[in-house]
Amino acid sequence: MVERGFIEDSSLDTLKEYKDPPSVLRMLNEAAQRLQAALPALAAGTNGLRGELDAIAALVGEAVATNADVAVACILHNQQAVAYEVRHCIDTAVVAQTVALALKKSPDELRTLTLAALTMNLGMLGHQQRLHGDTAPLSEADKRIVREHPQVSAVLLRRAGIEDNDWIACVLAHHENEDGSGYPLGKAGAAIPELAKLLALADRYCARVSERRYRKPMLPNQALRDILLEARSTLDAQIASVLIRELGIYPIGSYVRLLNGEVGVVARKGLNSTAPWVESVIGPRGAPLDVFLQRDTRGDLNGIRDVLSATQVGLTLRMDRIWGRAAAL
Repeated sequence: MVERGFIEDSSLDTLKEYKDPPSVLRMLNEAAQRLQAALPALAAGTNGLRGELDAIAALVGEAVATNADVAVACILHNQQAVAYEVRHCIDTAVVAQTVALALKKSPDELRTLTLAALTMNLGMLGHQQRLHGDTAPLSEADKRIVREHPQVSAVLLRRAGIEDNDWIACVLAHHENEDGSGYPLGKAGAAIPELAKLLALADRYCARVSERRYRKPMLPNQALRDILLEARSTLDAQIASVLIRELGIYPIGSYVRLLNGEVGVVARKGLNSTAPWVESVIGPRGAPLDVFLQRDTRGDLNGIRDVLSATQVGLTLRMDRIWGRAAAL
């Protein structure tokens, strides 16, 4: 076709872009790497970083818009990409955006929420890696660092020239609780900005499903169950219900065992939250499958028996084998 002149050489790149969807995994990894460089400079009071932070937030937004399933799956399957304190902010931004889109938040609100997620822990950046790896109970000094970090984050943002009051208010209130039991100011109910309530939910979910040196990650369905219980007192019940609806009872990327004995990965949502589509990766006799099998879990034979951890599965999974080029490295 090119030789005959039907397609101009200059059009080949456009055609290639059309055939090859952008990789969500690469976008999120780029966002994480850029955030890893930006956060220390921001904490040091460097001015002029707003443009870079906006660009990182836009990358996260593009990833979610391109394929939200892959973006959510990265939370479980891309945990070694960068240091926990950076990856957690990216993961939280992904979940927060997913819920905010379902709530039909405006583009400005989405941007504010994402920027808050990226910078919410700025105030304990120098301590987070140590706290993340410490197996001993927190000392009183460490407890004070944790409780004060929202206020310290807000101060550092202003020192770095950030004057967006909505962004800073969201960071400041992301550990407040509905019943007033949170920190740092003990705000309750309507006194907490709605975006901060949303950020708090995303933050808690992502923290629980992430591996720590001192504990195993919580199974995704268990993390959601805990959030539902907490919504009775400390979390916003309405936003929590949207979070659970959007992620599903079996969030994308979860390992599950089917009634037929196969082990699979939740690949995408089904017609209802209890029956997602699964790609079976291990056969009923425990052998890894060369060709993954797509299973509709609505059927009795292919129904989900239980949820498994990555350790229980013991399989190194390349994400692009499940989600194709959208999950290519």
